[in-house]
Amino acid sequence: MEKIKGIIAVFVGAASFGILSTFVKKAYAKGFTLGEVTGVQALFGMILLWATLLLLYVGYRKYFKRYARKSSRWMILISGISTGAVSLLYYKCVQLVPASLAIVLLMQYIWIGQLIEFLVFKERPTRRNIVGIFVILLATVLATGLLEQDFHTLDMMGIFYGMLAASAYAIFIIVNGRVGNDHPPLQKSAFMVSGACLFIFILLQPFSLFHTDTLLEIGPYGLLLSVFGTVLPPVMFAYGMPKIGISLGSILSSVELPVAVCMSYFVLHETVSMLQFAGVVCILVVVVVLNMPKGSNSSTP
Repeated sequence: MEKIKGIIAVFVGAASFGILSTFVKKAYAKGFTLGEVTGVQALFGMILLWATLLLLYVGYRKYFKRYARKSSRWMILISGISTGAVSLLYYKCVQLVPASLAIVLLMQYIWIGQLIEFLVFKERPTRRNIVGIFVILLATVLATGLLEQDFHTLDMMGIFYGMLAASAYAIFIIVNGRVGNDHPPLQKSAFMVSGACLFIFILLQPFSLFHTDTLLEIGPYGLLLSVFGTVLPPVMFAYGMPKIGISLGSILSSVELPVAVCMSYFVLHETVSMLQFAGVVCILVVVVVLNMPKGSNSSTP
């Protein structure tokens, strides 16, 4: 029963990530800027996370006593720059290319993360990972629709920002796995989102959010983006991952890809061909295979 709860939690958290690009596209259609969209998500997310932590501290202090909390809070705050960079680059990509293409580009973090691990931490990828990386690259050609349209019609800056977003996401995952793990997950998320909020407001200065008219208009989008992109996923992952393990968790996390593609097709009415759907399926299959235990296919004596 506990494992089923964990599966549902991780599934909900990953699906939440998948619907973000649709809301971002709708916010752009209303005339809001990149700074306003990323700024309101980080601002609302920071407020919601700290409010949740305050309620936990008042009503359930044992939650905080389980952790030693020896690592620097400043380091966690600074590491939040990676979170802010992902939002900025990904939402800029969504501004320039279809949402279905943007999420495929973001999924390139799978092989970029492997490359960073090898170059920085000298961790050699396995043969299975190398094969999986090549399959992902080939499937990406299908999923992005490169074979079905004139190459010159694609927004190359959008693809550039998408690859930068994937690189930032890979760095975020590495940093998130190595920094602040001795802090409660919610507290760690609150510090990281606070760092992201500071980074976005220093870089883009979206102070128009503090104008009453702008805040009232963008408020519903900010609430949706912060809940589904900043608050719900870390809470669901923190609850579900320990119950199901990293391998199954990684497989379930890939659900954000089909969710994003389906949302762009059914809600935004973007054109998604059968070849693109085939590319998405190939990427999902690779994610599943890469995260399956090596001995899962062998029979036990």
